[in-house]
Amino acid sequence: MVEKKFPENFWWGAATSGPQCEGSFNKKNKNVFDYWFEIEPEVFFNGVGPSITSNFYNSYEEDIKLIKQLGLNSFRTSIQWTRLIKDFETLEVNKDGAEFYNKVIDECLKNNIIPIICLHHFDLPIELYDKYGGWESKFVTDLYAGFAEKCFELFSDRVKHWITFNEPIVIVEGQYLYQFHYPKIIDGKKAVQAAFNINLSSAKAIKIFKDKGYSKGGKIGIVVNLTPSYARSNSEEDEKASFIADMFFNRLFLDPAVRGEFPKGLTELLKEEQVIWQGTQEEIDIIKNNRVDFVGVNYYQPRRIKAKESTVDTSQPWMPDKYFDNYEMPGRRMNIYRGWEIYPKGIYDIAINLRDNYDNIPWYISENGMGVEGEERFRNSEGIIEDDYRIDFIKEHLEYLHKAIEEGANCFGYHLWTPIDCWSWCNAYKNRYGYISLDLDTQNKTIKKSGYWMMEVSKNNGV
Repeated sequence: MVEKKFPENFWWGAATSGPQCEGSFNKKNKNVFDYWFEIEPEVFFNGVGPSITSNFYNSYEEDIKLIKQLGLNSFRTSIQWTRLIKDFETLEVNKDGAEFYNKVIDECLKNNIIPIICLHHFDLPIELYDKYGGWESKFVTDLYAGFAEKCFELFSDRVKHWITFNEPIVIVEGQYLYQFHYPKIIDGKKAVQAAFNINLSSAKAIKIFKDKGYSKGGKIGIVVNLTPSYARSNSEEDEKASFIADMFFNRLFLDPAVRGEFPKGLTELLKEEQVIWQGTQEEIDIIKNNRVDFVGVNYYQPRRIKAKESTVDTSQPWMPDKYFDNYEMPGRRMNIYRGWEIYPKGIYDIAINLRDNYDNIPWYISENGMGVEGEERFRNSEGIIEDDYRIDFIKEHLEYLHKAIEEGANCFGYHLWTPIDCWSWCNAYKNRYGYISLDLDTQNKTIKKSGYWMMEVSKNNGV
């Protein structure tokens, strides 16, 4: 019995990315992760790198048919800058790369699956980091805009939903603050400049999309991972700490994308600390005047915050957590494999925040999911992985999402991360997320119990 129906034409889908599923076949240039694996393979779980992943480059037809079999009507992936473009400054196209993405898009449409195409999923070309400093460089924002324009030119006749960046705050955190992405720098000032430049890059791509007429019949958005900041208590100190954490980790990209401006409190704080970005009035106007049509929200976990209790080392460079500490709430429910709190109500709180504070902009859940290690132990005699924990996880989140939609939230879809178990950066294949299981040695792909469950959800448009 279907108790909770979702809106008509709701997107039931799943998301992956080019660098995490395609493999390195026929790719002429390297991104930062290709390079990092070359120089430090031991950093990656079991020494597994991005060379083969789930072989989507060779098996995209079969994989898209499996996605269709799940009953999904939409699918997000990304175009790899390093696969499509041969020369980053002249924008010379790699013909093999263009042919591959054309085939993927056509195969989606052939199967009545809406392709949602992302332009950047943590895969900056290493050449642009080595030559120009990557996202610290204004020149790279122009090169990115040129790449985006080339993608629109080649594919927008069929692709009607574009994403400029996936989880841009993670680029800032991983590369410039907390050392979990190459080049593993700890420099708050560089982090802030990179954040400004990525916002500028996104706005430049949107400007091209709209100025050159690609917006006729098409829409462009951004995917942000939102981690609602919950204060430990309602004390003034805890609430202030939570507010600052929210401005930096959530609103630093959400506000410019939707409102065209940075949070005022954040810019004042960064000026006071003398780490504010360098940006011209022209650049600020580009951000102000080129906003997204919709937002993708990746939601996995909340952020629990308390007033700063640990000592701040003033001899070290500025860091955003100068103003708060993370709080481990007693009794919190955890995904022990990923080390993340499971808090389904967070999806409802995000929805109401977007409804009330962001003009009820159209949005969808672009990622949600549960990574589990050692899933093979749940494979039954018929060869199906019985991932009831994933079904429960999705169902709980969908129930809160449905409640928010009933209360006026403008949500038009739900995508799981990911359709087929994919390569996950340094974690490689440690944790599995998919509706479809991947045998890394044989590349055999089999639908999990959650995939069969999703067939019914999508068929009934509800749970």
